[in-house]
Amino acid sequence: METKSNMPASDYTRALEIGRPPNVATLFPGSRALLVSGKVIDRAMIAKGRAMAIAANARNSFVARGALRAAQRANAALIIEIAKSEGGADAYCDVSLWNMARLVDSICNELGITVPVAIHADHYGLKGPKDVERARQEIPSLFDAGVTSIAIDASHLPDEENLLSNIALSQYVPAWAGYETEVGEIKGSEGLSTVEEALFLIRGLNANGIFPDWIALNNGTTHGIQTEDVGIQVGLTATIHEALKEYKVSGAQHGTSGNNYDRLRSVVRQTRTTKANVATALQMLTWGVKVNEYGNAELDGQGRFIKLPDAGVTEAMWAEMTAYASEKGWKSGDYKKLNRPFENKFLALPREIRERMVQNVEDFVYNLIVNVFNSADTAPLAVETILSAGTYDLGPKGSRIEDPSEWTEEKIRARAGSISHDKGPKGDFDD
Repeated sequence: METKSNMPASDYTRALEIGRPPNVATLFPGSRALLVSGKVIDRAMIAKGRAMAIAANARNSFVARGALRAAQRANAALIIEIAKSEGGADAYCDVSLWNMARLVDSICNELGITVPVAIHADHYGLKGPKDVERARQEIPSLFDAGVTSIAIDASHLPDEENLLSNIALSQYVPAWAGYETEVGEIKGSEGLSTVEEALFLIRGLNANGIFPDWIALNNGTTHGIQTEDVGIQVGLTATIHEALKEYKVSGAQHGTSGNNYDRLRSVVRQTRTTKANVATALQMLTWGVKVNEYGNAELDGQGRFIKLPDAGVTEAMWAEMTAYASEKGWKSGDYKKLNRPFENKFLALPREIRERMVQNVEDFVYNLIVNVFNSADTAPLAVETILSAGTYDLGPKGSRIEDPSEWTEEKIRARAGSISHDKGPKGDFDD
């Protein structure tokens, strides 16, 4: 594997000593893997300027391996993540919120990966009071398992409940950890986030001493397979980010698969986005499904995925996968559910097949890092951030601006009454 590094070995050793959060140091005491807070990755992108870290959704272990190899080649700081829907208690992936850190640490040590990597629990979704109560127990267990960053996603709820849920659960997120919040459920061109909604959420959090590293928006994109060329609305994103400027919160871009590279480059250049999620494209690449240059899976005339004969899994395995999906009555959007029942079958494939599964991801991610996201050579910047701080705990970027007395629960509910509650169509928009 081709690697790059302009980082003195002594700096890396020191970063290992002081940069790994307590949960990581306890779980992996002899490790040479630099697993860090999500804050470190965000700050590295800011230090480079107009750069986005790829946040690779590791729906299977081949994605994690390929993304790590790509980041090492590009000398780039990286985020490996899994969403609650993908890897939570009711998951459809074998990689989970509780084993992801162990998987990444193992791969890093095996391959000699020396770039900083954050372990992110993405879209930790909350859809009602029961979810909030369950989260009080579950969130601490994620950090016990090595997670170093989390997205509290209550965007499915009315604005006041979104804010109040974040306030209630922030106490369970370590102060050193990366923190992402979300306004507007990711569902395409309907129910788009507004400046008013974003300011309501961030101002209310600020008043309560909560300073997120990232905010995710519904800015026109969708999870999964893109069916129309609408995608990310860059102007809307830039406008909201500008409105939030004084609160020093970066953007997190969801649903990048299927957006063309010019649009993604515009996100980098014109907004304050430092984190970009890539999920569906990477899954498809491990399987050998034909994707266009932007990572959107291509379908034949009957709406079936096009499997490339010399890429990804074997033809026999693909036939078994499609038969399984057919038996379950799954359409193209449901194929993601194949990850869990087939992970061990993938691992049992011949070495050369497993290698091409990983290589497909590595090449795709490397191109995004170097030619689209502008995040090459951010690994040394992340290490420098740790060394300058002298600790794994970087503290918040922002400070309290808002008056807490104006953001009590009673006043939050009263304020929310003036906000439009048009969230777009109803339905299950989890990825």
